[in-house]
Amino acid sequence: MYAVIRTGGKQYRVAPGDVIRVESVGSENRGTGTDGQIEFSDVLAVSAGDGQIGKPQSSALVTGEVVEQGREKKILVFHYKRKKQYKKLRGHRQAYTAVRITEIAFDGQKFAAPALPKKVAKTTKVAAAETGEVKAEAKAHKAPAKKKATVKKSVAKKATPKKKK
Repeated sequence: MYAVIRTGGKQYRVAPGDVIRVESVGSENRGTGTDGQIEFSDVLAVSAGDGQIGKPQSSALVTGEVVEQGREKKILVFHYKRKKQYKKLRGHRQAYTAVRITEIAFDGQKFAAPALPKKVAKTTKVAAAETGEVKAEAKAHKAPAKKKATVKKSVAKKATPKKKK
């Protein structure tokens, strides 16, 4: 199951569970949504099975959730005209939004991505505080380590050899 959507002037082939990087979402024609949910209504084609592809009706909808937002690596743009003493150097970093496709719906059918496992909290603050007290007690029982005195040796200067005449 996959769909072809258009956003940010580009076309993407997406399936439920895919993560795609699209142009920064938030302005018109790039999907709408709130709370990290994005809906792409500009669906160009859908495929429900192998060998089947068709143009969906107006009710087709692709839903996704925002995974991250950031900027790409810098691209240097260098303009140069020889013999004219003209040079110009500019940099550009394109903003992107990473979107995980959660659902593709068309003609009354819905294809959803499998749910991601929830992250489990490592430890609670209470448990961490208790272990911190135990470590503090263990450190209190140990005697502080004595520093060894280091002896600095002076380096003797070597006499320069005499020049032969």
